[in-house]
Amino acid sequence: MKTIHLNSTNREYWKNYSTPNVMALGFFDGIHNGHKKVIKTAGGVAKRKNLSLAVMSFFPHPKTILSKDNTEFDYIMPLSKKASILESLGVDKFYVVKFDKDFLSLLPEQFISSYLLDMSVIHAVAGFDFSYGHRGAGNIDRLKRDSSHRINVTKVDKVDFYGKKISSTWIRELIFKGEMEQLSNVLGRYYETGVYWDGQCFRLTPYYILPDQGMYKVVITINGRLFETEVIIPANRNGIYLTENLKYRFLPNEKADIIWLHQIPVAQEIQVRSVSTI
Repeated sequence: MKTIHLNSTNREYWKNYSTPNVMALGFFDGIHNGHKKVIKTAGGVAKRKNLSLAVMSFFPHPKTILSKDNTEFDYIMPLSKKASILESLGVDKFYVVKFDKDFLSLLPEQFISSYLLDMSVIHAVAGFDFSYGHRGAGNIDRLKRDSSHRINVTKVDKVDFYGKKISSTWIRELIFKGEMEQLSNVLGRYYETGVYWDGQCFRLTPYYILPDQGMYKVVITINGRLFETEVIIPANRNGIYLTENLKYRFLPNEKADIIWLHQIPVAQEIQVRSVSTI
């Protein structure tokens, strides 16, 4: 899979290298079950039409541009992790459009012309609530018209879990609450974060969310090694601490991944604490 960082200055260059494709549109933070339905739907269309499959996302999140106080946004995953998951879903090209004030000001028709038609999109697939253009005036129901009927469109309906719409906002809430088992159902996999070892604890690498305080059952993956263990996030949330004496197995600044299985209930946490050394 090729990742292409697209903006107003290099758009013409990449236009010359584009080939007819089916494109899935969205921010896709977390790539949850709803996102996967959009991408797999686009993949099905691409297969039937014998075209390549592309995904277009945007960075940074629109809220960082729209906020007046430069509020930081809680990303579920970095672009590199997003790209890895997209590749596993069979995506051929991953376009990351720079979301800035110039892009924000584009009229819906301008977005379609410059970022879809110029990138040789034949068929676009998006969720029912996808919007584009200045003030979000464009939506999936008018995309075909905005392209002068040169792009066919498939709208993917809401994907829910026991009646509640699956969304990146809900996923962030579940992470902040430490509800990892529920999160795995909504996300479609266990939540995973990139970390590094500072000599005393693990710290998150950028663009991940630290779960709520508490004790968690996790799998730590590092250089092909797997450690199933428990970790603690203290009340001040200043790091991820081991409950077992594994600290000598990690080197300072060594990078790892933590797969979050579930939060340990308080009664069981007390028992684990009594036989463990942090």
